[in-house]
Amino acid sequence: MTDTETGRRLSGKVALVTGGASGIGKAVCQRFAAEGAKVVVADLDAGKCVAVAEAIGADAWGVALDVTRQDSIEEAVRFSIAAAGKIDILVNAAGIYEVESILEISGERTAKVFQVNIEGLIFMTQAVARHMVERGAAGRIINFSSQAGRRGEGPAVAYCASKAAVISITQSCALELIRYGINVNAIAPGVVDTPMWDVVDAKLGSREGLQPGEVKARVAAAVPAGRFGAAEEQAAMAAFLAGPDAAYIVAQCYNVDGGNVMS
Repeated sequence: MTDTETGRRLSGKVALVTGGASGIGKAVCQRFAAEGAKVVVADLDAGKCVAVAEAIGADAWGVALDVTRQDSIEEAVRFSIAAAGKIDILVNAAGIYEVESILEISGERTAKVFQVNIEGLIFMTQAVARHMVERGAAGRIINFSSQAGRRGEGPAVAYCASKAAVISITQSCALELIRYGINVNAIAPGVVDTPMWDVVDAKLGSREGLQPGEVKARVAAAVPAGRFGAAEEQAAMAAFLAGPDAAYIVAQCYNVDGGNVMS
């Protein structure tokens, strides 16, 4: 049987996952490893990255990464190539969230969200794409957007704007890079039960005078599927887009959202 038939469709591949120490990024690292890939877990906290990599086992490494710093991006790419020999797959899962509305958001906070969610993604993509082009090998780049970036959700104007930009960036990069055999696509999660949502619940609940968990319960009830999504469900889509069955998929954004957005 082939690797695809045995459920190890990423055998022989090397994946670099930003935001890999927690939430969706961590789930992607775990799923990719289960699919046979070597995985580099990249995030701000080197200790947490190493812990995730050690829990995965052999052929996984952890590296500190600050996507707002070009030197950190370049070092993470160099580390990945030195450790695993190459990079076949980049997953841009690093991101930050701001709750503030248009009446409250500051230039400093907006700049920080854009620096991480937009510029960080652009320059991570650039650094890895250059490596892929130099190797002359096909590759996959998967970006995490958000349903908030498609329909707008207040009060989170900077975050929504940044995630809408991710979809446009994905399309532009995809059309440029497919000539080199590099497929670029995106995933737009709905509401996913990660540590970030605990922060959102606390912030919005405080603003509205609600008890902890009430915002999450209200949001979950509004999802057609009737629940929050799991990080593992996002990772399953990422594994598909990284695998051989997605070879003819280019410049698309997939909703993995329990029915929140129909397209």
